[in-house]
Amino acid sequence: MVDRYSRQMLFKPIGEDGQLKILNKHVLILGCGALGSANAENLARAGVGKLTLIDRDYVELSNLQRQQLYTEKDVHEQVPKAIAAKKRLLEINREVNIDAYVLDATPISLVPLLNDIDIVIDATDNFDTRLMMNDLLQKYQIPWIFGSCVGSTGMSYTILPKETPCLGCLLDRAPMSGATCDSVGIISPAVQMVVAHQTTEALKLLVEDKDSLRTNLVTFDLWNNYYHTMNVERAKKENCPTCGENPSFPHFSGEVSTKSEVLCGRNTVQIRTGRKVNLQELANRLQYVAPININDFLLSLEYESYRLVFFHDGRTLIHGTNSIEKAKTIYYQLAG
Repeated sequence: MVDRYSRQMLFKPIGEDGQLKILNKHVLILGCGALGSANAENLARAGVGKLTLIDRDYVELSNLQRQQLYTEKDVHEQVPKAIAAKKRLLEINREVNIDAYVLDATPISLVPLLNDIDIVIDATDNFDTRLMMNDLLQKYQIPWIFGSCVGSTGMSYTILPKETPCLGCLLDRAPMSGATCDSVGIISPAVQMVVAHQTTEALKLLVEDKDSLRTNLVTFDLWNNYYHTMNVERAKKENCPTCGENPSFPHFSGEVSTKSEVLCGRNTVQIRTGRKVNLQELANRLQYVAPININDFLLSLEYESYRLVFFHDGRTLIHGTNSIEKAKTIYYQLAG
């Protein structure tokens, strides 16, 4: 430990005692794209005891510009991001205990994974998931670090249940864009700026130095030379349905049902059935329809002008359309 983490231990706010605390903590990272992969690498190098990685997607060529753990080989083999991230992180620090899950983030899938979690880092790409997570982590009293970036802009805030405003409170006070990197693009330095704030706040929590936590919402625009911190303490609302005196957790639902959604900016529809899929059986059925690519985690094929990717957990991505009805038609033609 002394050799590997010596420079970190020389930093007085961490020291030897802080490093021991880091080695005994468990961080969950929700999303293994740009923010998630960079936070995961920072924390693995810092010596966190355990990382749980969750992501629903696989590595594509457009990811490599900013998602630093992945390679062209991962793209060619269509490796799920969580799996590719775990493999690379273990090459960096084999002493870190890493669990990787290829799944969609829902209350049903997340609740069993929240045992002994000390911190959650938000690396998701949409506010529906964040609001669900906001409810869930308030309910289970787990601190989490919000992060978002698009274009050359970004923002971050640390949320402590029962102490700070929650994400729902912030939405009424702070301007938050619905744009995504798939629709308006992104530059890698914007990612790194958000990650710097998120990882630093995570380290403060891991060494239990709450007095040093940043209490403001930070926002920036690197291209236009803008940096701002906003005091949001007064944003906390007593009647907030998530963190108020009588919470109802409106975005938390345990139901399992077939759900279809357009993935913003990607010309892709996701269909989720909630039923596990035997990929080999599916491959046997579809091998006469089109050439099949299959690995331990997903099955993909080209059908007409569309690309379909089936996952074990019952999700299917239909690339090439933003029409839910068209996607369902194609799905039922092939999957039944």
